[in-house]
Amino acid sequence: MSELKLYDYPRSGNCYKVRLLLSMLGLDYARIDTDVLKGETLTAEFKQLNPRGQVPVLLDDDLIVWDSMAILVYLARRYGDRDWLPTDPVAEAGVMQWLAVSENELLYGLARARATLVLGRPFDLAQCQQVGRAGLAVMEGRLAGVDWLAGENVTIADIACYPYVSLASEGEVSVQPYPAVCGWLERIEALPDWVPFLPG
Repeated sequence: MSELKLYDYPRSGNCYKVRLLLSMLGLDYARIDTDVLKGETLTAEFKQLNPRGQVPVLLDDDLIVWDSMAILVYLARRYGDRDWLPTDPVAEAGVMQWLAVSENELLYGLARARATLVLGRPFDLAQCQQVGRAGLAVMEGRLAGVDWLAGENVTIADIACYPYVSLASEGEVSVQPYPAVCGWLERIEALPDWVPFLPG
């Protein structure tokens, strides 16, 4: 059995995506706390793992995978069934569309609004909130008639989008105007092996 290690900053939504999928796949792993605020991702040693100087980083024996989206894809393909990341071209493209939303509207919107208030990052709060609400509106349109973002089952698209939507209030963005999104959050939190944001 492979030995999995996750370089992890507990308050990172991108790290949470990986912890969430690892739990839902039933995979044991070792967490290596890496303090972003203390510059622990900027050391020469860490940059041998990820030249971008960012968490999360996953080690699977001798394999190093960095970037949360890349890690989700790797874990889904390596350890998950096809429901997590379909191999059919149309279904796979559907997942990839929502991964793009997670890395655009949700990252530059909800995540950065939160980073401004929680971590003191110098982003334009109002602009970030506007971008985040635009992303929520796109999700609302999709989820008004279906349970999951891509296909009939939960996929890594849902895992990728969930953290920063669930943390939107920390960026002073309310999800209450988006009832379909609220229902989707509840469905994810009812899944077996869901874990809360901060690791216990």
